[in-house]
Amino acid sequence: MKCRKLMLGALSGALMLSGGAVQAKTLIFCSEGSPEGFDPALYTSGTTFDASSRHIYNKLVEFERGTTKIGPALAESWSISKDGKEYTFKLRKGVKFHTTAFFKPTRDFNADDVVFSFTRQLKKDSPWHKYTAGTSWEYFNGMSMPKLLKDVSKVDDYTVKFTLTRPEAPMIANLGMDFASIMSKEYADKLDKAGNKKDLNQKPIGTGPFKFQAYQKDAVIRYQAHETYWAGKAPIDNLVFAITTDAAVRHQRLKAGECHFNPYPNPADLAAIKKDPALKLPQQEGLNVGYLAYNTTVAPFNNVKVRKALNMAINKQAILDAVFQGAGKAAKNPIPPTIWSYNNAIKDDPYDPAAAKKLLAEAGVKDLSMEIWAMPVQRPYNPNARRMAELLQADFGKIGVKVKIVSYEWGEYLKRSKAKDRKGAVLLGWTGDNGDPDNFLAVLLGCDAVGGANRAQWCNKEFDGLIQKAKVVSDSAARTKLYEQAQVVFKREAPWATIAHSVVFKAMRKEVTGYKIDPFGGHNFYGVDIK
Repeated sequence: MKCRKLMLGALSGALMLSGGAVQAKTLIFCSEGSPEGFDPALYTSGTTFDASSRHIYNKLVEFERGTTKIGPALAESWSISKDGKEYTFKLRKGVKFHTTAFFKPTRDFNADDVVFSFTRQLKKDSPWHKYTAGTSWEYFNGMSMPKLLKDVSKVDDYTVKFTLTRPEAPMIANLGMDFASIMSKEYADKLDKAGNKKDLNQKPIGTGPFKFQAYQKDAVIRYQAHETYWAGKAPIDNLVFAITTDAAVRHQRLKAGECHFNPYPNPADLAAIKKDPALKLPQQEGLNVGYLAYNTTVAPFNNVKVRKALNMAINKQAILDAVFQGAGKAAKNPIPPTIWSYNNAIKDDPYDPAAAKKLLAEAGVKDLSMEIWAMPVQRPYNPNARRMAELLQADFGKIGVKVKIVSYEWGEYLKRSKAKDRKGAVLLGWTGDNGDPDNFLAVLLGCDAVGGANRAQWCNKEFDGLIQKAKVVSDSAARTKLYEQAQVVFKREAPWATIAHSVVFKAMRKEVTGYKIDPFGGHNFYGVDIK
């Protein structure tokens, strides 16, 4: 407790100094959870991306802040061959890697760093392919990159060529995602020589606007502005992540001036935040979906009748009222209505406990007991997973299904929920990474994502054939039809119970300026200032 009080005192002091006579500006972000690590290619969690790729690293291409528009970053320009199978990138010159207490670069960013960043994920014979325990390259594999990428090669020091096995419609948008962050090969070589590869995931080096200083697990992460950042130094000098898992505590810290930013305020606190003259509350409809994923490989959840019965037992309106409190809408599809190709013609499973009971009986299922896993952190698509699990427990109880609620620390939760033999159903969700339907349908439900982001372990050949065909087609109207058909298959087979899409609220102090809500759910503090 004493250490906790000291940390809070230091954070509070930093905040007060940042608005006073001391020139160094420190922005304090009350983060909702701890990162799993600092190598973003290893993970899919937004909490981890906020702490790593969105501040420490850059990609070849990046989305303009607050938009879904992709543009140049570490690549100044690119060209695509007529057959759509070769992408050639011209790299930016003079880009500096971070200089820290544990690494001093001797050269600028170049093509070697790009080749290293992708071939470690692509090539199984790379000495970095299994460099840390549990390495799975979840995004890379879930997006079928091993099948798509034939090679990533260096043409010269500032030119890189990606050779594909087939055309890929969302290729440029995909390269703007977090898994495509560019690492320092020079730093990796140094760690390899020292026999300390794991530090690539613990002591990160990038080219991004903030450089990593220190991490106290489950407590605080400290960053410093990158003085020689290629796009210009950030307006703030220091960035602090004060890890605060309890939303009520985050709210109190924001009010007390112990942090500048609360990423996921409780719906119950929204009215008070709006009335507080020291705070502001921008909002935006989220590009997200919250869901309950059944493990479709484990009986009786391998029976579509059982999954449909459970779906019909869920009172979504009660969940929207109790959990989202006006900040959400019922979900019927695995993609949000704000994304193109959304199939509005699909009818949702009706709330009908009597019909659900009958369907369970038809499936020959009696005295069913199951687990529902509840996330320990708030996410944009689920502000209170424990409460949601309790409501589902009551709903399922009404049709004779007994539910045990399970939870783990966030990193452990994400790791264990991938297990193919996991029992019951897991509460999770997704915020889009690139504005393309493929980012939901393939990453979360494709066959290549089983054992990774596909928590339902669902591999349906009809569905997978549709989404794989849509990757290759360049015509947007044709892609839309394929994705609409895929949503029909999804609804028929019910690997998930689709719960809700949420409105995203960001609570912050009035002195914070220049912040733009990220449509992909991240938090980017480059360009943000403090009055």
